[in-house]
Amino acid sequence: MRDSLAGVFSDAAPDSWGRGLLRRAYGKGLSEFEYLTLSDDACRQGALRFLDDAGQVIRGGAADAVPRLVDLEAITRIARAYEQGKEVSLVDIQALAGAGGSGGARPKANVRDGDRLWLAKFTSAYDQQPIERVEIATLRLAEACGIRTPVARLELGDTPFPVALIQRFDRRGAARIPYISARTALGKTGEELGSYTEIVDFMRIAAADPRADFRELFLRLIFTILVSNKDDHLKNHGFLYVGSGRWRLSPVFDVNPAPDRDPRLETAIVEGGAHDRSIRLALEACEYFEIREEDARRMIRETAARVSREWRDAFRLAGVSGSLARAYEPAFTNDQTEISMTL
Repeated sequence: MRDSLAGVFSDAAPDSWGRGLLRRAYGKGLSEFEYLTLSDDACRQGALRFLDDAGQVIRGGAADAVPRLVDLEAITRIARAYEQGKEVSLVDIQALAGAGGSGGARPKANVRDGDRLWLAKFTSAYDQQPIERVEIATLRLAEACGIRTPVARLELGDTPFPVALIQRFDRRGAARIPYISARTALGKTGEELGSYTEIVDFMRIAAADPRADFRELFLRLIFTILVSNKDDHLKNHGFLYVGSGRWRLSPVFDVNPAPDRDPRLETAIVEGGAHDRSIRLALEACEYFEIREEDARRMIRETAARVSREWRDAFRLAGVSGSLARAYEPAFTNDQTEISMTL
């Protein structure tokens, strides 16, 4: 049943998009173990691999499922056809299902470019906003604010269906890097939510460089508030293994501004506290991150100034301008921006 797997195995399993593809390819009634093992071995998040009774690696349901980057346009067409309920061959569905990867409900697939693995995030056939362009623009903005980001770029940018390409940060060439989500790190199950200060508690005992990660996480919290990120839940924070029983925050990912969203965070700032998207609450919590209030105020002011100054240019470079960009303005210019500037 769902949630029957330990968190570390659940991190390596497909989420909504991948599960839907696997049901289409192999039928309903799949067990959690089948969801896990029918996904392509090359694409699983992290470094876990699974063996059969003979000790052989379980590679998934389709041979050579991971498409090449040069086939991106064809894979985009298959994903769009599946999403619209059109006829798609079993071979194509199995290939797309195997390469679907972990996390989220939006269409995606892993693709190879030489020995590098990328996550291709497709424009949905039902999108009313330029979501993939905005994600790339927001990652670039995060990098400009000093946040560690994965290598990312836009492909098929001159078409109506651009693709956000995110290089997999749990791979180094052919090597796999162990990965856990913050949800797994905190031992959360079911519908349990969590808090940034709980993530800090985990880092205090497990991080290779706790104070550096405290500062990085605080900066990400500020950025999340200032860009109205709607996706800061515990599965969207993660850790990479660095050896000797120690972990490090992974690069930031899945940062999605939402101008029309209720101003709440998926992850509370303080354990047991409100989920309000509030710069003042973040500032009050700075001591948990071992950051002096004076430094926290400076970080907030500088980040707010850069976001306010550069978000339009970041959008324009990603191909979002005019009325499409104006629709996102409330995500970047709001009461939290004003509060931040006056701290």
